[in-house]
Amino acid sequence: MGCPKCESKGKSEEVKHKKRDDKEYRDLVNRLKRIEGQIRGIESMIENDAYCTDVLMQVVAARSALSSFSKVLLANHIKSCVTDDIKAGKEETVDELVELLQKMMK
Repeated sequence: MGCPKCESKGKSEEVKHKKRDDKEYRDLVNRLKRIEGQIRGIESMIENDAYCTDVLMQVVAARSALSSFSKVLLANHIKSCVTDDIKAGKEETVDELVELLQKMMK
C-alpha cells in the first residue's frame, strides 16, 4: 500500500496526496505567503520604476526564500513519505526521490 500519509487516486493515474499535520501546514503556507508578498513587492518596484539593482536584490531574496521553502518541504518528504515507503518495501520511491533531486539540482 505504501506510505499511509500519501494516498494514490485511481489505478491508471498516479495522483498522490499527503495529509499534513497542522504545524507543517501552517509553516509551509506562511512561507508561501511571505514569498508571495516578496513577489508582489517586486512587481510594485517595477511599476514604480525602481532602480534595477534594487529590484534584482529583491529577486535574490525571493529566490532564496523559495529555495528555503523547497528544502523544508524536501526534508519533510524524506522524513515521512520516503521513509514510510521504504519501510513498506516500496523501493521505487527511492528512484522517484533521485529523479526529483536531479531536477532540483539543475
